[in-house]
Amino acid sequence: MNTKKQYILILLIISLFVNTASSQGTDKDKFYQGVTYFSAGSYKEALQVWTDIYNTGYRSANLDYNIGNAYFKLNNVPYAILFYERASLLKPADEDINYNIQVAKTLIVDRFQEIPELFFIKWYNFVSLFLSTNSWAKISLTSFILFLLLLSLYIYSPRHRYKVIGFWLAFFFIILSLSSVAFAKRNKSLVYDSHKAIISIPVISGKSSPDKSGNDLFVLHEGTKVTIEDEVGEWTEIRLSDGNKGWVPLNTVIII
Repeated sequence: MNTKKQYILILLIISLFVNTASSQGTDKDKFYQGVTYFSAGSYKEALQVWTDIYNTGYRSANLDYNIGNAYFKLNNVPYAILFYERASLLKPADEDINYNIQVAKTLIVDRFQEIPELFFIKWYNFVSLFLSTNSWAKISLTSFILFLLLLSLYIYSPRHRYKVIGFWLAFFFIILSLSSVAFAKRNKSLVYDSHKAIISIPVISGKSSPDKSGNDLFVLHEGTKVTIEDEVGEWTEIRLSDGNKGWVPLNTVIII
């Protein structure tokens, strides 16, 4: 590569870095501008600022949580629950987020008996959400590299003691690497490919088939959390927390 091309490449890298840093700084300034609005009771203005940041593609539990708070103050319970749930996916152990979800849910009409989740699935989901997808991927890659190094120690070391240490540590790190891959995939499924949704309109009937002529099976109200099972045209099949299923128009639910 000649000197001119190297110079251009360096300028492009510097420009990219500066633009990224500038964008992050701008988002941070805008976020605190929203905090100022919210503290002053200007909830619409705060919501506008925060949703502008959200629409750029930026994601964080703190941003989602504050958007939920703004919607809650504006008495928009369905969207408050929506963003609280999104925040919970990014930070499942946060007490404030979980508390606000429970408070918001007391304001919705529907009450269903939930089928309890198996404890190991609940644990698996919790651990998967404890770190981000990228963090689990980094742990997996690092663990795999350590596995290869320790495997080399086991194979090539002339001392029995080092062979034993290398074997067991290699075994540990390959298990950690594979487990991290599984947690990364589960995290991506829960956060980015979520099948959970919130009913967004005041009242909707669940139909027995994906058309208006289907029989009414149940009635749902805004803010109710459901699971997306299938889609046919402009209709989506949903499952309630008690296990019942039905079809509703696709535009009546918002994916978490």
